[in-house]
Amino acid sequence: MLDVRRMQVLRAVVSSGSVTAAAADLGYTPSAVSQQIGALEKQAGTELLERVGRGVRPTAAGLLLTEYADAIGRQVAEAETALADLRAGRTGRLAVRYFATAGAALVAPAVARFRREHPGVRVELKLIDVEDPLPDVKEGRADLALVVRADGTGPEGIRLVHLLDDPYRVVLPRGHRLAGRRLLELAELADEPWVGSEWPGPCLDAQLDACATAGFRPSFAVQSEDYATAQGFVAAGLGVSLIPRLGLGSRHPGVVVRKVRAPEPVRVLYAAVRDAGPGAADRPALRGLLDALRDAATPSGDGSPRPVTAHAER
Repeated sequence: MLDVRRMQVLRAVVSSGSVTAAAADLGYTPSAVSQQIGALEKQAGTELLERVGRGVRPTAAGLLLTEYADAIGRQVAEAETALADLRAGRTGRLAVRYFATAGAALVAPAVARFRREHPGVRVELKLIDVEDPLPDVKEGRADLALVVRADGTGPEGIRLVHLLDDPYRVVLPRGHRLAGRRLLELAELADEPWVGSEWPGPCLDAQLDACATAGFRPSFAVQSEDYATAQGFVAAGLGVSLIPRLGLGSRHPGVVVRKVRAPEPVRVLYAAVRDAGPGAADRPALRGLLDALRDAATPSGDGSPRPVTAHAER
């Protein structure tokens, strides 16, 4: 196999017209340059230079390899530039996993800002359902995933970056006996039929843990596992429901939404990234996306994330 570095030495000799001039340009001794050319000729199986007066000129084979050396040199320079752009966060690709209620509130404004600041980086978004996206992050199929966790600890190799505490609100039928109250105690809902709004997992766990603290376990009359559908069941009088604030972007006209306390159920949203290695958060582009997500999650004056339109509780 031809040695690429020796081909670059040949290129320098042909460009300068002599071994001595090439040695000066490369910072080598003339003897070292001659040795490199001799070794390359053995690899090529033919002479590459011929003497002309005090200088040299390439043979047909030498001219051929010089042309390829030129092309290789340009490609190496392009590769170095591309690598510098990638390391600086000017180019590349980020694969993101997110769930539905975080999409409009956090992901959409964050990605819009990120694209303005990093136009050369492609963001690939994939909506996830109930499956755990952390293996995708850990194994490199995703660079970042939005997850709900009860605490800030992730599995080995994963770092969780806190984004938002998303409190649950109680959703009542408009004519419910408690609808006139602005703030409810969670225990006041103990004897109510409940409409489920969550898949089994950390979001449902946040509801059940809060109810357990209040001294009861909710009795689910209907399982919808969808916020919009849950509101429809509540409006029809089939029960009450807990829905996180991010899930209340579109209100059903037949329901009222109230704050709840003692305790207030909260699900905690994190961005999951690799803790070390090539997908870790030391990449400038990934840091930029994390910054954009944190900014989108920063509460406005009423405590809701900036991108969520504020609705009066009614």
